[in-house]
Amino acid sequence: MKKIAILGSTGSIGTQALEVISKNKDLKVVSLAAGRNVKLLEKQARKFCPASVAVYDENAAKELEIALKDTGIKVLSGEQGVIEAAACGADIVLTAIVGIAGLRPTVAAINAGSDIALANKETMVTAGTIINRLCREKGVRILPVDSEHSAIFQSLQGAPKGGLKRIILTASGGPFFEKTREELEGVTAAQALKHPNWSMGAKITVDSATLMNKGLEVIEAVHLFGVRPDDIEVLIHRQSILHSAVVLSDGAVIGQMGTPDMKLPIQYAFTYPERGGEIDRLSLSDIGTLTFCRPDTETFRCLPLCTKAIKRGGLYPAAINGANEQSVSLFLAGKIGFLQIAELNEAAMENAADKKDYSLEDIFEADRAARQYVSDRA
Repeated sequence: MKKIAILGSTGSIGTQALEVISKNKDLKVVSLAAGRNVKLLEKQARKFCPASVAVYDENAAKELEIALKDTGIKVLSGEQGVIEAAACGADIVLTAIVGIAGLRPTVAAINAGSDIALANKETMVTAGTIINRLCREKGVRILPVDSEHSAIFQSLQGAPKGGLKRIILTASGGPFFEKTREELEGVTAAQALKHPNWSMGAKITVDSATLMNKGLEVIEAVHLFGVRPDDIEVLIHRQSILHSAVVLSDGAVIGQMGTPDMKLPIQYAFTYPERGGEIDRLSLSDIGTLTFCRPDTETFRCLPLCTKAIKRGGLYPAAINGANEQSVSLFLAGKIGFLQIAELNEAAMENAADKKDYSLEDIFEADRAARQYVSDRA
């Protein structure tokens, strides 16, 4: 039986992960962590009976401690509580906390010797070099959960070492596919949150609308698969059926297809190298047609900005990620326009310190400075 810890258990990925676990008798939840959704976390704790639960919001943690008083489940609080939940010694820790907030807990889980089911892309975006080095030192595996990176990972199974030539990273195009800059001038947060295919949290849904999400995935793929940015081709694939593909040294293209659902990549990370039970049946005859086209990088500038950041390296990816977290928050609050997200991200990245040799603390400082830069100019 594999022991599983879930960081971000009340979010979209976390709740789907628990659905997968509930149908697999070989998986046992030993720890849960969430932000502040006490009611849902209490239900999860009572159903899965972990040894501990952690709540980032300390007031919410006090409320949960009272609610779970009859269970014997340990309630942890604050960032340190989430870190303790991550370092519980689970076989696999699913990191599904949104944003750079997931970085310290992921590091703690690696140091505790747990394999990482990685759904928090910002960990690799901001600190990929450090994370890869730490994983090698601790003998820990990273098992991608993002649907695109899971697809790449699955497509590489059985490929010879050194056989990867190129990655094809697919994108849905979001709700504003084929819109011009003029048409995007006045779009609202409500419009940006209407994703055509996927059900996700607010931040990642806006990132999909700006193509920032795909830019972050380019950076993540560089670190996960050891390729150059120029070896990654992004294609708009409106049906979200081919989740991504690889081109091997002989020109063969191998991809992974499935319905737009996160349960399959979550299950694959939990059961790897085995495959679990069928999640959902894909009918290609019902879909009929799959289409692919190049993204409009003139209109959706977040994508090329991320490529620029990873080519520069150093703290630039951390800076553009921090800037984006802040600008998306401001957009959702109605304080800036949709097109200002890319503008502020670019300005903050250009303002970032150029430092090739850096620590985790340098990453957090670059993140803080980028957020402040965006706030000051919004």
